[in-house]
Amino acid sequence: MTPLHVVGDFLRSWLLRVPLEAVQVLFVLLPTVLLIWVLRLPRSETTPPDGHGGWSENLKFGAALALLIQIAIYALMG
Repeated sequence: MTPLHVVGDFLRSWLLRVPLEAVQVLFVLLPTVLLIWVLRLPRSETTPPDGHGGWSENLKFGAALALLIQIAIYALMG
């Protein structure tokens, strides 16, 4: 058995001790926290400096939509 097998077995046994419910909560909580952070970003940080006012300039909308879809999938599949 190589040293990598020993390390892999140790990591596997350690990670199997983590309850599945905790992992599911983290999978929903992490994108939720990221969504809150994205929504709180100032407009100057999410739009190009030479913008012309188009609807696709503000990157918050796309990021928020992607995160909401991800949260919904994780919440429904968990």
